Amino acid sequence: MKFRALTTIAAIGFLAPSALGAPFQGQSRALPTPVSAETAKTYLAALKVAEDSNVPAYNRDLFPHWITISGKCDTRKTVLIRDGTNVVTNDACSATSGSWFSVYDGKTWTQASDIDIDHVIPLKEAWVSGARDWTTDQRRAFANDLIRPQLIGVTDSVNQSKGDKDPAKWMPPLTSYYCTYVRAWIEVKYYYNLTVDAAEKAALTSFISAC
Repeated sequence: MKFRALTTIAAIGFLAPSALGAPFQGQSRALPTPVSAETAKTYLAALKVAEDSNVPAYNRDLFPHWITISGKCDTRKTVLIRDGTNVVTNDACSATSGSWFSVYDGKTWTQASDIDIDHVIPLKEAWVSGARDWTTDQRRAFANDLIRPQLIGVTDSVNQSKGDKDPAKWMPPLTSYYCTYVRAWIEVKYYYNLTVDAAEKAALTSFISAC
C-alpha cells in the first residue's frame, strides 16, 4: 500500500519546548488545518467504497504509537503542548500546568490528565479500511502523524465515547465543529488511500454538503 505522498517519521516534525519548565510558546495550538470543503468533496468522490474487513483481527500493538519526537517528548506529549495554552513541562516533557480547550465539546481543562489525544481516524478504523495491508513502518507513521489533521487533544470522556466509530455512528458533540471534523476525516482517508464503507460515505457526503 502506497500513500499519496512520501510519509516518513522524519517528516513528522515539531518544535519541542525551547526551555523545559517554562510556558511553551509554539507556532500552532490546534489540529493542522484541514483542506477546504471543496477540496474535501473532490477527495471524497475519489475514495474507494468497500466493506470494512477485520481479517486478520485488529491489534492496537500493530500501530506503534507515541514515538519519540524530540528529546523526551513523545507524540502524545507533543500534541498536549501544541494544543494547550501556557503549558509548563518538567524535565520529562510532561505537562505540569496549562489549559486545554476541547474543540469537540467546548470545554476547558486545566489538568493534562483530562485530555486524551484522539486519532481522528481511529486506529481500528484505519485497520479495517486498509491499514491491515500496510507495513509496520507505515502504521507507525500513521499513528504519529503530526503533519496531517489526524491528532488532536480533546476531553477524555468524549474521546472514549467516540471509540473506533466513523461519522455514520459518531460526531463531536459540538455541531459547530462538524465541518472541520469531516474535512479532516476525508483528508486523512484520502492521503492514506483508505476506503470508506457505504454508510460512512453517505454520512460524509451529507455533512460536507452542509459546509
